[in-house]
Amino acid sequence: MIDIISAIKKINRKAEVSINADDINQITWHNGTTPIPTNEILAKQQELIAEYNAKQYQRDRANEYPSMADQLDDIFHNGIDGWKATIQTIKNKYPKV
Repeated sequence: MIDIISAIKKINRKAEVSINADDINQITWHNGTTPIPTNEILAKQQELIAEYNAKQYQRDRANEYPSMADQLDDIFHNGIDGWKATIQTIKNKYPKV
């Protein structure tokens, strides 16, 4: 999950901040860091969550792709077209949204 600190750092990578229990109401800003309004932090957090969720297909594909050694073996035994077919099956199973 995308935490509040991650959202803050996306807005201001130099922010010096601590937070208790990932609670938006328990943020402490340090060393003169300008506080970011709560609504901006929560909006950024939702944006980051949406980006993460939109890339689920990439994580699913990565878990299912054969190892590089197996892919090279597939190319050796079945040629590029055979390898492409193997990869395309996985891409079809987890389409880009």
